[in-house]
Amino acid sequence: MDPTFSVFIFVDRPVHEVFEAVADPDKMSRYFTTGGAQGRLETGATVTWDFHDFPGAFPVHVRQVVQDERIVFDWQANEPGADYQITVTMTFAPVDGGRTKVGISESGYRASDASVKASYGNCMGWSQMLAALKAWVEHGINLREGAYK
Repeated sequence: MDPTFSVFIFVDRPVHEVFEAVADPDKMSRYFTTGGAQGRLETGATVTWDFHDFPGAFPVHVRQVVQDERIVFDWQANEPGADYQITVTMTFAPVDGGRTKVGISESGYRASDASVKASYGNCMGWSQMLAALKAWVEHGINLREGAYK
């Protein structure tokens, strides 16, 4: 079986505000991409994300964006010598009280020990991203500041 995973969090803000905190590179650079994000997440775009804990800009190939609902993109599998892309799907759903449920799933890994290890690492990273998103959108706190350099 190929490794896949899904994680989610509830953010106490309206869906449009939460969606924009991910799609807008200036906002994402404030809490997640510790080395910066270049380019808005829009269908057909290739943007770059840079992280202090994984130096070097990562190209992100955006396959689909449905405003305030979904972002789907491909990026390089996070394993030594990987020569293939994996798919990330982010979903944004309004819930009662003006809250948003944000889900992230990742798929496309190959069935190997290295792929399983890489998927576990990315699962941890996306869980951290969701916590950082919540802290920043709700309270203006950057949980990743100084954490990886």
